Amino acid sequence: MQRKSFGDMTCPIARSLERVGEWWSILILRDAFRGLTRFDQFQKSLDIAPNILTRRLNALVESGLLERRIYSERPPRHEYLLTERGRDFRPVLWALLAWGNRHFAPEGASVIVVDTETGEVAEPVLVDRRSGKVMAEPEFRSVPGPAAEGGVS
Repeated sequence: MQRKSFGDMTCPIARSLERVGEWWSILILRDAFRGLTRFDQFQKSLDIAPNILTRRLNALVESGLLERRIYSERPPRHEYLLTERGRDFRPVLWALLAWGNRHFAPEGASVIVVDTETGEVAEPVLVDRRSGKVMAEPEFRSVPGPAAEGGVS
């Protein structure tokens, strides 16, 4: 059965899911933020089948989230580095981390975000860059944008 593609939808959430909606993709990006760059490192960390890892890495490269660079000519070997687009995904990962710790970690947080300077535990939240206000209802809501076709998700 062919998976439905969200790439042509005007919804930005659907378009984003087209790029990172497969769970291996998010875990590969997580590991890339942890400094992993090579195929064997990702495979060992994730315990993922080589064919699936190859497909996911190729998809992340095609989506512009990772860049493939050769690090060995003989045999040919590549490393995978986060692009600017990929680095922009970090707040999404931190939001998932905070949400997962809050709702799905009865044993306590296994990973936390800390202030590098002070070591204090941080609590990731989404903040409006213009006003500095925490983005929560009812102060903020989604509305159709300039490119909307009759609705927004």
